[in-house]
Amino acid sequence: MSNLVLESRTARAPETAQAGESVLTAHVAPDLAARAERDGWHQLEALPVGLFASVMGLTGLGVAWDLAHARYGSPAWIADAIGWAAMAAFVAVALGYTVKVVLAPQAVRAEFRHPIAGNLFGTPLISLLLLPIPLAPMSLGLARALWALGAFGMTVFAWVIVNRWMSERQQAAHATPAWIVPVVGLLDLPLALPGLGLPSMHGVMVFGLAVGLFFAVPLFTLIVSRLLFEAPIPAALQPSLLILAAPFAVGFSSYVATTGAVDLFAQSLYALTLFLLAVLLPRLARFGRSCPFRVAWWAVSFPLAASAVAGLKLAAEPGWVTDGVALALLALATLVILWLLVRTLRGLARGELRTLSQ
Repeated sequence: MSNLVLESRTARAPETAQAGESVLTAHVAPDLAARAERDGWHQLEALPVGLFASVMGLTGLGVAWDLAHARYGSPAWIADAIGWAAMAAFVAVALGYTVKVVLAPQAVRAEFRHPIAGNLFGTPLISLLLLPIPLAPMSLGLARALWALGAFGMTVFAWVIVNRWMSERQQAAHATPAWIVPVVGLLDLPLALPGLGLPSMHGVMVFGLAVGLFFAVPLFTLIVSRLLFEAPIPAALQPSLLILAAPFAVGFSSYVATTGAVDLFAQSLYALTLFLLAVLLPRLARFGRSCPFRVAWWAVSFPLAASAVAGLKLAAEPGWVTDGVALALLALATLVILWLLVRTLRGLARGELRTLSQ
């Protein structure tokens, strides 16, 4: 998804406007594409920064299984194995994207300036905020360092993107779920803090919670308005619809981590998460049967994992309904993320990176 350039057609021919305000075209130059076919390393020029969403999804799933171990006594090795997989995925994607920076810096610049894909540069920063959760028991110092780097980077990135939004006239067609990532990603700031043992961090937790939830409401409204009154979003962006549930699922965990209580407001966030999942999951299931796999499908991983985490935290209060919903969300997130991981690894082994990134 991040390897596509959105070209506005609003001011051009009527037939183009009728088809929608924007179309997607590959931004990898023909000579780079030809070189990618000859040299395996050059295939990394097509690596999208949004693939860091795989790290987010795996880390969230590991946290969910850790909660399942505490609540239901599931094997502890499952959470540990998923945590290791998340760290390995981060190292692999980070190394791959570093190669892309060296080989095709112009593609990286185009990706960052893109009105949609540029927002996904928040995914590696969110990964840095989440990885300290499985890493803290093994290396508390490294976990603290990663969190500090992610917190600083996420705050600066959110400031840059909000300034971009307010400095330039935006197009309604660009208001896609990816817009949620840069600022609402600050909701991930408090999640790892309870396990890091850092002093005087309550103000930081309140900052992340306040900014994330405050921006979630207008961004959610803008995106839903665009979905209602504009042309349907392109097929490559359809999986990102599930991101709409992420602010409320992550907001639940962030609020509970900050306040230490599952009160009425937290329960309301969880209820809204379930409603959005009920609306979005059937649409994505229908779309999944007709759309070929792309790495953009990783956009569904973290919202599902975050929903499972929220359900398991709420299930700490005994009840067969809460337990049943929590286990259903955990099973769904596990199956989907496992499929995404296997399909991605198989595609990478076959040299399909450029195809899967379109």
